[in-house]
Order: sequence, then structure tokens, then C-alpha cells
Amino acid sequence: MRPAVRPVALSAAGVTVRGMDGRDVRDEDVRDGGAPDEGGGAEPSREQREREQREQGLGRRERDILALERRGFSGPGAKERAVREELGLSPVRYYQLLNALLDDTRALAHDPVTVNRLRRIRESRRSER
Repeated sequence: MRPAVRPVALSAAGVTVRGMDGRDVRDEDVRDGGAPDEGGGAEPSREQREREQREQGLGRRERDILALERRGFSGPGAKERAVREELGLSPVRYYQLLNALLDDTRALAHDPVTVNRLRRIRESRRSER
């Protein structure tokens, strides 16, 4: 059963909600069926969080980048506009992240069709140089 919560803030980090007990709970703190994560221990170190993220798969930003690449865009500048508006990234940073993502095995496992298509395009452009 999901606890009763109400949104109190929206930020780039996600939605913060206030539970019935009056505590603020971020949306990424809600686990398995909506119960707040009551780990009780110290916060994990940065290395532990990165290791867990690698084991779990792609993060939200990486999945969003691949989703954007699956879409078709009409006209010049439409993709760059979408990158800025939807992801909040500059086009240069977007393409840097995308290029690194193409070499990531997690991305290949997540969306093999898109990743392989982009790898072929990248390789053909490299061979033209």
C-alpha cells in the first residue's frame, strides 16, 4: 500500500513529497511499492553509489539520451532545441555523453538497435576522415 503523500517541491533532482508523518521524502527515496526507504544506516559513499548504479543499469539521463536518439526530428535545429529543453544540456555536452554511452555495454543491453545504429554511423564517419 502506498503511503499518502503530497508534492511540496519540484526541482531538477526530482519531486519532493511530504509523507503523513510530516517528513520530506524525495521521489528517488521511495522504493518497492512506495514505502520510504528506511535504511537507517549512514549514506553510501560516492564509490558505492557509482558501483550500485553500474550494477543496476543505466541512469535516468542515459536512458533519456537514448530515447531522444530513437526519435526522428524534422528540420534543422529541432534536435538541438529538444536537447536543451528536455535534457537541459548544451548540444556539445549531449554529444560528448552520447559518444561515451555508445561504448557502454549497459547501453547496448538497454537499447541494442539504437546503439548499434549509432555505432555504425560513428564508424562510417570516422572512416571518411
